[in-house]
Amino acid sequence: MALADTLVDDFDALDFLRMLCERCVELLDVAAAGVVLSDQRGGLRMAAASSERAELLELFAVQTEDGPCIDCIRTGAPVASTDLSGDTARWPRFTAAAHECGFHAAQAVPMRLRGAVIGALTLLNHDHTGVDAASTTIGQALADVATIGMLQQRTVHEAETLSEQLQTALNSRVIVEQAKGILSAHSDILDMEAAFITLRSYARNHNQKLSITARMVAEGTLEVDAMLGKPATTRDTR
Repeated sequence: MALADTLVDDFDALDFLRMLCERCVELLDVAAAGVVLSDQRGGLRMAAASSERAELLELFAVQTEDGPCIDCIRTGAPVASTDLSGDTARWPRFTAAAHECGFHAAQAVPMRLRGAVIGALTLLNHDHTGVDAASTTIGQALADVATIGMLQQRTVHEAETLSEQLQTALNSRVIVEQAKGILSAHSDILDMEAAFITLRSYARNHNQKLSITARMVAEGTLEVDAMLGKPATTRDTR
């Protein structure tokens, strides 16, 4: 399984969580997936998603503290809605946002480590029939693998290591969003989703961490035009 390939000493937690979301879409009968994590201060942060729409929805859930993922993290138990239109009283803001994003069903499963919930994986569907039992079961298994993976390379000071890795992933996501915006602004055809794919492809092709490549773009130390296949700009030296 591709997720297991990242369980090494120097894996990129941000790319790892994005891969988790993408594998859920590939392997399960779901339209999208997102991950929300607890940060060092006990707050919640959107960490990764399989698409821009899923990212916006999970970010909105965190900002409004409303939705299945929030309840899942708070209770440590799976939270499901087979038809979000019927749960407007339960999650008024989340259901409205989900409708705008084209999602009508959600299943959140906890990311747990020895009883401590560090986050939630949310599976989203376009139709009103919910997320089936098989997808939910496999989704929970993938969430468990991801949680173990965050600590696989450390056996000492596990709680401290987990906290550092989660915070690094959350901080890196901010830099990635900045880099995506810069790439999109430099291109006439790249939306934010395509900008992310371009960013990650460049990182992998050059054997770099996604977070490092993103930081180089954000700081202006990586030539954006070269990444986009544009000819280098000639400077007037007169």
